[in-house]
Amino acid sequence: MTDFPWLTAIGVVPLIGSLVVALLPKSKPMLAKQIAMIVSLVVLGMTIAMALQFDGKSTEPFQFVESYPWIPAFGVNYSVGVDGIGLVLIALAATLVPVTILAGWRDIEGDQESEGSVKGYFALVLVLEALMIGVFAATDVFLFYVFFEVMLVPVYFMIGRYGGPQRSYAAIKFLLYSLLGGLFMLAALVGLYVVSIRQLGSGTFDFLALVGMDIDPNTQKMLFLGFFFAFAIKAPLWPFHTWLPDAAAESKPGTSVLLIGVLDKVGTFGMIRYLLPIFPAASEFYAPVVIGMALIGIFYGAYIALTAKDMKRLFAYSSMSHFGFITLGIFVFTSIGQTGSVVYMVAHGLSTAALFLTAGFLMSRRRESALISDYGGVNKVAPVLAGFFLVAVLSSLALPGMVSFIGEFLVLLGAFERYIWVGALATLGIVITAAYALRLYQKSMTGPLNPSLEADGNTITDLKGREITALMPIAALTVVLGFYPAPLLNVIEPAVDRTLEIVQVDAPDSGLSLDGLSSEGSEQ
Repeated sequence: MTDFPWLTAIGVVPLIGSLVVALLPKSKPMLAKQIAMIVSLVVLGMTIAMALQFDGKSTEPFQFVESYPWIPAFGVNYSVGVDGIGLVLIALAATLVPVTILAGWRDIEGDQESEGSVKGYFALVLVLEALMIGVFAATDVFLFYVFFEVMLVPVYFMIGRYGGPQRSYAAIKFLLYSLLGGLFMLAALVGLYVVSIRQLGSGTFDFLALVGMDIDPNTQKMLFLGFFFAFAIKAPLWPFHTWLPDAAAESKPGTSVLLIGVLDKVGTFGMIRYLLPIFPAASEFYAPVVIGMALIGIFYGAYIALTAKDMKRLFAYSSMSHFGFITLGIFVFTSIGQTGSVVYMVAHGLSTAALFLTAGFLMSRRRESALISDYGGVNKVAPVLAGFFLVAVLSSLALPGMVSFIGEFLVLLGAFERYIWVGALATLGIVITAAYALRLYQKSMTGPLNPSLEADGNTITDLKGREITALMPIAALTVVLGFYPAPLLNVIEPAVDRTLEIVQVDAPDSGLSLDGLSSEGSEQ
């Protein structure tokens, strides 16, 4: 069924589902949730079916390709396709959406908004899923830009309408930062279009055509910055990160999962998909600056997380530190480093989901308080919750046996392969990561039970069946892929190698290879 329009179908199904949910009577909140769940599971099933047909040995740059004229006068097409990088990120989105729907089943109940807020929230989740699939599948740069910008709309309302007390401020800050980045990208997109007219005789936004152009290095440097600012804000990379803590703190746990676990990957995805192949000379020129920003982000994010008193803000700054590792792996220009970055994107999505959802379940039992000081000794009264929280924390600090360890190890290995001192500095960041992660678990889960948790006889309760069901897939994937990363590596590495062939940066030949991990070594 390779001729089947998989990517279009996978994107259209959640759009149709969102329309159905939005048109339901306001008095049917349970039906809205049920339909949203069914639609997300259908999308997951279709994604798995598509992934099983992906040929990891294909020499074609993209598979499941579709292309139809959209705005012919400007060379704009509806063109989609995936390589290994896009495939795993679409799979990540398709996996986390049903998980967040199930985990957030009761998040909107009793909300201060209108009685139609339940169907509105879950309709927005499905719209966001369709846009996430589109942004990772687009092979027309203008189409990518459209998805990149339109994604802001559902996220804005998910934060601004359904968030915490400061939700309006957080939503507007998120929107303004993102729109600013989008304006830089739009300017660079126009410049790229003009260059394509001069070189090809007609304007185009086709990714493969743009990659084949020989753009003047000085022009590359200017256009690179327009795209980079947009991607750095979305990632978020230091110092463009300041919108993230407010957005994470004021969002529902499910919104935070989709925002940080998936949407933020659009920034790093854009770097490896568009910046490096289209602007190879500029990428090499700016690499030292970007690596410096990544290193600062690793330490700054980890330090603030170490001193954080609010769990949600701790997770946000922790994510900023992790994105420093991801960006570092991309800009060291080694196959191992870039492969590790993509694995790290998947691992971070899973660990972020585990952290926010487990913390969300905990906070729902404590009047929505995110203060670490309001907890303590939770493992004595809720051992299952504490157990899942421990798995989430260990995944965040990249314990061996977790998929995050594979990603972080490969990124550092790639950094050492090219810049020993960069790898050494980044490795020090792991120590701070372990410190804040273990501090969080110690203060919230171990020790004597916080007396306030037993106030008025309302002892905190353990996880229920629905909550355990939502967390199990994340925990299982984190461990299974940690011991057997071959399914990820076998599809990611060829796409990374094609990118490096285009960039043509001379990297030292250390003799390091992923063959052991991607085949027999992954079975150990």
